Amino acid sequence: MRPGANIENGGVRFSVDSASAHAIWLCLFDGEAETRIAMEKSGDAFTAFVPGIGEGARYGYRADGPFDPDRGRWFDPAKLLMDPHATRIDGPWRHDPRLALPREAAFDTAPLVPKAIVERLLPVGRCPAMFRRGGLIYEINVRAFSMLHPDVPASDRGTLAALRHPTVIDHLRRLCVDAVELMPVTAWIDERHLPPLGLGNAWGYNPVTFMALEPRLAPGGIADLAMTVEALHAAGIGVILDLVFNHTGESDRHGATLSFRGLDNGVFYRHDPSEPGLLVNDTGCGNTIACDHPRVRGMILDTLRHFVRHTGVDGFRFDLAPIMGRTTDGFDPGAETLRMIVADEWLADRVLIAEPWDIGPGGYALGRFGEPWLEWNDRCRDDIRRFWRGDGRAGDLATRLAGSFDIFAGDETRSVNFVACHDGFMLADLTAYRNKHNEANREGNRDGHDENFSWNHGVEGATHDQNIVAARIGDIKAMLATLFASRGTIMLAAGDEFGRTQGGNNNAYAQDNETVWIDWLNRNLELEAFTASLASLRRRFAVLGDTVRLTGMPGEDGIADVEWLGTDGAPLSARDWDNPALGCFAMVLATGEKSAQRIAFAFNRTGAPLRFHLRPSPQMEWLSWDKAATFVETPPRSVSIVIEQAANAR
Repeated sequence: MRPGANIENGGVRFSVDSASAHAIWLCLFDGEAETRIAMEKSGDAFTAFVPGIGEGARYGYRADGPFDPDRGRWFDPAKLLMDPHATRIDGPWRHDPRLALPREAAFDTAPLVPKAIVERLLPVGRCPAMFRRGGLIYEINVRAFSMLHPDVPASDRGTLAALRHPTVIDHLRRLCVDAVELMPVTAWIDERHLPPLGLGNAWGYNPVTFMALEPRLAPGGIADLAMTVEALHAAGIGVILDLVFNHTGESDRHGATLSFRGLDNGVFYRHDPSEPGLLVNDTGCGNTIACDHPRVRGMILDTLRHFVRHTGVDGFRFDLAPIMGRTTDGFDPGAETLRMIVADEWLADRVLIAEPWDIGPGGYALGRFGEPWLEWNDRCRDDIRRFWRGDGRAGDLATRLAGSFDIFAGDETRSVNFVACHDGFMLADLTAYRNKHNEANREGNRDGHDENFSWNHGVEGATHDQNIVAARIGDIKAMLATLFASRGTIMLAAGDEFGRTQGGNNNAYAQDNETVWIDWLNRNLELEAFTASLASLRRRFAVLGDTVRLTGMPGEDGIADVEWLGTDGAPLSARDWDNPALGCFAMVLATGEKSAQRIAFAFNRTGAPLRFHLRPSPQMEWLSWDKAATFVETPPRSVSIVIEQAANAR
C-alpha cells in the first residue's frame, strides 16, 4: 500500500507507517469538527478506507504508544500529526510553544496544526531534463524575489505565479539563465526562537514534511509549481528545486511534535547509540534525518519522483547533502540512498546538485560525491573573493577558472562555481563591508560566518563618496567577469546582477522583510546590462561552460586549448605561479570556431593599468569585447576580454 491519501473508487484509502506505535487514528476535519477513525495495523502499516469522501477532505493523524523521551519514544495522542506523505496542506505552519508541551499536559494541538488535504495528482508529460551542466543557474528566494516587483500583480507577489510573469521571464532570458534554482518551496515552520523576537524564517530551510508546498508560495498547491515549470520551460529555462532532507522543524527534544517525532521518532531521526533519547545534531538544527533507514530512503525517493512526475522539474539541489550519505561511520559517497537516487528510472536524467558539507564528523565532502553529482564549490567562491581582495594567489584562481580539477577527479568537472549565494554576503556587500552586521537577527551578531573574505574600500557600509562607489562597482564587475569566465556550471544569486544589498547581513534567514526582498526600483541598470553582456558572451562561446579538463596541448588546428600568459605574452612558469605577489595573468582559450579562434581574459587586480601583449594567430586580430576594457590597456582592478577574429571579419 502506497503511503499517504490515495483516492479510490468510492472513497479514500489512507496509509501511514509506524514500527512502534500501538495505535493510530485517522482524524477527519469538517471545519473544526473532528472525526476519529481507528486504523487497522498490518506489519508496520496502519490503514483505513473511508467511503464517501474524496478530493478536498482534510485530515491528520494521532498516534499512541510509549511516552519515554529518554528512550526516544514520543507518542502522545493529544498531538495532531501531519501525514509524512501529505502533498498539500490547508495553511502555513505557525510556531506555538504549546506544540511542544509534554504528554502530561494533555493539550490538544489540533487547532494549531495545518491539516493535510486529499488531492488527485495529475502527471505532467515526461520530457528530458532541460538543464545541462555548464549552464547558468540563477538562485531565487521565491518570496523575496517578487515582493517588491512593480510589474507583478499584487496578488501574485511573493508566490510561484510571479515567476510566470512576462517581465520576470524577459529578465531571466536577458541574463541567458539556463535554470532557476528555487530555494525551498515546501512548507516550513519558524525556528522556535524567532516569533518571540518578532522575526520569521525567510529562507524556508526548516521543513516539517517533504512533499507539501508552502501555501504562502503556492496557494494552488502542486498545480502552481507545475504551471510555473511549464511557463519557464516554454522560455527555455529549467527548474531546480532546493530540498531539505537533513533535518526538520521538530528540532531538538525541546522542540514541537508535528509529524515524524510523534509517529516513529526512532526511525526518522538519528540518535546516539549509547543514549537512545539523545538526537544526533550533524546539521546544527537540532536533529538529523536518518537517511540510511529503508523507510526514510523510500520517502526521499517518493518525494523526488513526486516532483518529477507531477511538475516536470529538471533536478534538485540538496541542502547539507552529506547527511543523505551518512552512516554510523560518517559520510559514504557509495551509500545506498545516494546510489538509489542515481539509479532510479525517474531521476537518472535529472540534474543532482550537492551542497557537500555538514557539521558532522567528516562532513566536509567537497569533491567526494562522484558522477553524476554536481557540487557547490566553496573553494571557488573563496578563491575568487580572496584574489580580488588582494591576499589570494593567482595560481589558485587559475585552478578555479580551469574547473577545479585539483578537487574533482575525472575528465569532466562537476563544479558549481559561484561568488555569492543566499547564505553569506551578497555580491555588492562583499565590496562594502569588512564585517558582518547581523544585529537585526537579535542574536548579538554572533550568528553567521565571521570570515567572508570581504573588503570595504575604507568605509564600512553605504557612502556618498562617488570615488568609493565607483571602486566598489568596478570590483563587482571584476568578480562577475571572473565567475562568467570560469569553466563548468556557474550560479548567480538573484539580484547580484544589479547590486542588491542586505546591509551587511550575512545570515538573513530571519529577515522576511525589505532586508531580503529585492528592490527592483533602485537597481543598478548599468551593472545589470554589464552582467547580461557577460551572460551573452558565455552563451556565444560554449568553451566557457565546457566541463572537459584542459590540457594546454595544441589541437588539430595547432591551437592550444588553453594558454596562461603574463603581460609580455609569454607562458607563466611554475615560479611565476608560486609568487604570492602575482596580481595579473591572461587566460586564453581556444573556441573551436573558425571565425573566432580564441578568447582571452586578462585579469589585473593591481592598482595600475597594464598592457598585455597577446600575439594573434596568422590572419587574425584581437578585438575588444567591452568598450570600457580595451585590449591594450587593462584598467586597474578589472578583467579585459578580447576575441581573436579574422582580420577581415569586421
